Amino acid sequence: MKIFKFGGASTKDADSVKNVVSVISQTGEKNLVIVVSAMGKTTNALEEVIKEYFSESGDVKNALRIVYDFHYEILKGLFSSTSHPAFVDLDKTFKELKRFLETNKSKNHAFVYDQVVSFGELISSKIVSAYFSEHGIHNTWLDVRQCIKTDANYRDANVDWEKTQENISEKVSKTGITLTQGFLGSETSNNFTTTLGREGSDYTAAIFAYCLNAENVTIWKDVPGVLNADPRYFSETMLLNHISYREAIELAFYGASVIHPKTLQPLQRKEIPLFVKSFLNPTAPGTCVGKGVTLDPQTSCFILKKGLVLISLSSLDFSFMMEDNIGDVFKWLHKHKMKVEMIQNSAISFSVCVNDKFNNLEALLAKLREKFSVKWNENVALYTIRHFNPTEVKALAENKNVLLKQESKETVQLVIKE
Repeated sequence: MKIFKFGGASTKDADSVKNVVSVISQTGEKNLVIVVSAMGKTTNALEEVIKEYFSESGDVKNALRIVYDFHYEILKGLFSSTSHPAFVDLDKTFKELKRFLETNKSKNHAFVYDQVVSFGELISSKIVSAYFSEHGIHNTWLDVRQCIKTDANYRDANVDWEKTQENISEKVSKTGITLTQGFLGSETSNNFTTTLGREGSDYTAAIFAYCLNAENVTIWKDVPGVLNADPRYFSETMLLNHISYREAIELAFYGASVIHPKTLQPLQRKEIPLFVKSFLNPTAPGTCVGKGVTLDPQTSCFILKKGLVLISLSSLDFSFMMEDNIGDVFKWLHKHKMKVEMIQNSAISFSVCVNDKFNNLEALLAKLREKFSVKWNENVALYTIRHFNPTEVKALAENKNVLLKQESKETVQLVIKE
């Protein structure tokens, strides 16, 4: 038994869905759990539905029409007749979504978000399942919410592993193809839909792998595997053949688009290998994350995060920056939903590089000024190099305004004013 996960890029249009069938054919795998994400940018489109829903003058009908038309066009590219059951199923699913929006009484944004956004994965998986059947790939469509049980922490739910293990063992056959959704779960207590947060579909694949003692997991992407740098920002990149679990977690911590640590944790516990492969070249080896050498080839890995804020604090009376002061800073950072990317402190100063994802910078600065002398730089970039050599660091910093530098045995970080 193996687990395949196909993301939105692999099902973004009719030709992409056809290619998924080609991937299955070329791999020759017969016993699979296939996890699929919402198609293309469907999640973004459903977020627009939610935005209109909570707006006093919102146009929910038009926002829904955009989502419906997108999927309808994909169906037309896959099936020769609009009388195919897949079209009927699409209409039925959208009626369910509309019914929820018309009857819902909750003002809890996170709750509504999970109930609405989940339709992206449900629609996607039904379309892929129908197309598989049309082309002779027998499969069992599974509502993942019957398997993965969670708490009620909407948008970032925590898995009830005992219930989930029990459900997956009972409902999923280890022979044949089971096709299900990523990202979704349901509350243990009342079955309301929940979502698993960042990289939730990858996490879903890992959950099934753990519970089924799978041979391996493959995440199919539009890249050849994991690269040592983002080709959008770095001109020379290299495919990483193998990454250890620990190194993958380290890279993810610093912001690399590798695999989220929560996906790796259940796989590491049972030493289940994870492959990142290209759906454009399914027979290529890709990247393996698993036991063994830290990195192959042994090379530097470059990570860039843009649009950050560097905040520098010092005490008003030149007293030491001790645990009580720093504790207050982290309490306020948490309250204002700032994601901490890097910290550095000395006797009387403390610097922190943060991601102001929720636009709370002004409120945070106002709070910090009550207790500290505050300086800040907006729109800074954070460069991280794992397994660096001095020549690379020098070249990276050349002709740049370096505001902060931090170096350890394996990692160097530079905060640079763009």
